Amino acid sequence: MKKAKNMNTPHTHACNCHAHAPTGEAHSLGAYAWPLVSLLLLGGGLLLDAAGAFGHPLLRLAWYLGAYLPVGLPVLRSAWEQLRRGGLFNEFTLMTLAAIGAFCIGEYPEGVAVMLFYTVGEIFQERAVGRARRSIGALLDVRPRTANLVGGERTEAVAPERVAVGSEIEIRAGERVPLDGVLLDAEASFNTSALTGESVPRRIRRGENVLAGMIAENRTVRVRTTRPFADSALARILRLVEQAADRKAPAERFIRRFARIYTPVVTLLAAVIATAPWLWSFVDPQFAFSWSESIYRGLVFLVISCPCALVVSIPLGYFGGIGAASRQGILFKGGNFLDVVTRLGTVLFDKTGTLTEGTFEVREVRTAPEVSERKLLETLAALESRSTHPIARAVVRYAEKRGVAVAQGADTTEHPGRGVSGRLAHGEALAGNTRLLRERGVEYPAELDASAETSVLAALDDRYLGCVTVADLPKPDAREAVEALKAEGIPHIGILSGDRQALVSRLAGQLGIDEAWGDLLPEGKAARIEATRSESSLPVAFVGDGINDAPALALSDLGIAMGGLGSDAAIETADVVIQSDRPSKVATAIRIGRATRRIVWQNIALAFGVKLLVLVLGAGGLATLWEAVFADVGVALLAILNAVRIQRKRF
Repeated sequence: MKKAKNMNTPHTHACNCHAHAPTGEAHSLGAYAWPLVSLLLLGGGLLLDAAGAFGHPLLRLAWYLGAYLPVGLPVLRSAWEQLRRGGLFNEFTLMTLAAIGAFCIGEYPEGVAVMLFYTVGEIFQERAVGRARRSIGALLDVRPRTANLVGGERTEAVAPERVAVGSEIEIRAGERVPLDGVLLDAEASFNTSALTGESVPRRIRRGENVLAGMIAENRTVRVRTTRPFADSALARILRLVEQAADRKAPAERFIRRFARIYTPVVTLLAAVIATAPWLWSFVDPQFAFSWSESIYRGLVFLVISCPCALVVSIPLGYFGGIGAASRQGILFKGGNFLDVVTRLGTVLFDKTGTLTEGTFEVREVRTAPEVSERKLLETLAALESRSTHPIARAVVRYAEKRGVAVAQGADTTEHPGRGVSGRLAHGEALAGNTRLLRERGVEYPAELDASAETSVLAALDDRYLGCVTVADLPKPDAREAVEALKAEGIPHIGILSGDRQALVSRLAGQLGIDEAWGDLLPEGKAARIEATRSESSLPVAFVGDGINDAPALALSDLGIAMGGLGSDAAIETADVVIQSDRPSKVATAIRIGRATRRIVWQNIALAFGVKLLVLVLGAGGLATLWEAVFADVGVALLAILNAVRIQRKRF
């Protein structure tokens, strides 16, 4: 895995814009003081010029040099540092050449203006970039600095990094949970907005997961930690967003490559514009040319050619898109995935825990002849107690409510898409669906194969004991998710599930989904995705939440994991993580991706259009250095303001 980029490091890119900010930190007093000094001296010089008050040319030169140095020296220093590193073609060099050239031909005010307004533009650009980074950092960096470690009758405030797994911690009302754990109280309400973007509190019961970053509401609660601080849910989110900066979108990669070629080419063209009239005079001796005018045109061309508007605003646009998505509880692992989500042709959903609540309740218990309900529940609970699957947890909860002691099975083995097996004190046991029992040669009632309900069957020493029927309802926004995807123009929506086909088809009908595949093992889901990708020229997305969804998430063009209840394997494999577990957020992710793409291409069109116009005017002698510098700075500022507005959009 690539090393995560520090969110607080300076923004860098191909033409080295901001690599060494010429004004220092944009928020420091000096960043404003020196440009103000330069502006006052420039204004004073223009007034003295208009009044003819400069008595000697050297006095005029000295005055404008005094106006130039406060803003010119930092740029000269940065240009020299880049030159020592082998970076000849960068914006510092371009602006230095333009300013020195203007002084050489006697256009002192223009030489000062080039550097002054370039510096002012840099200040505003640095402020825009800094504001975007700080807003996202403030949104995400909500890690508590202390944890209340419980020891006997007392609690001690310690650094979360010092809390061992299995420790008991206390979270007071209004405090943020510092580490992942399980709730020890009967029930509590938590604000999850930092993780999910949702304002509605979540009710959590004893034994259920509490994640770092949640805020305890109303009263003090106690939690037993299950993960170290570095592996908490909140720490993982921060790493995902930080690493996203390393995964560039195609437009970003193109601009970086383009700038490496573009900058030396326009420098060469500026030299051609400056020398072409002189060379033409050898062909036509009657042609009259002026070195001063020719060099001036080349300088205009050089100033307007600076690609800073592109190489700053485009990465900032993608960074803004990642930040806007984070506010909605959607974590893109890179700008490249913001591009992929805009071109989706197919979205395939897992069923349990993705489109349905995943919070099962046992509705019926059916035992085989001469088998007691207690015997059935003891067997099921002993095997399922080690599983994290929602159905397994429902079975264990029901057994506990019925007063059944849950024995811990030894050497239990998970069978993805089937169930679990293990050796209990009284024999070899199975707990799972009909497929698992059929594979092991256990006979069971034939009507269970055609049932449209979810059932967990049990067997002991190859003898069928009975089954429990569990119910799972669609999530409240499941149908809304399907309708929203259709409204966004997604032509193909389907379900891939390990449940029976009858059950999957019934859910698809309820939600308005045309295609549904059931009875799929993890490898079956992966094969279905590969087949869909081969049939479609557009990217295919898969949305899942369980460990058995990891292969499908990896094989799809865009893997989307439900992060709130999803497994670690699914979250690590996916390209996008939806923290709120709401399937309707898939359509929100598409809208954010498309808004980001529109802004990026608006900036590309704006920068190229204005620069091309002024380049042509400058080459023809119809634009001055004043217009060139205003166009360059103005386009950069407009592009950056356009890039950051995505953070204020409502989705």
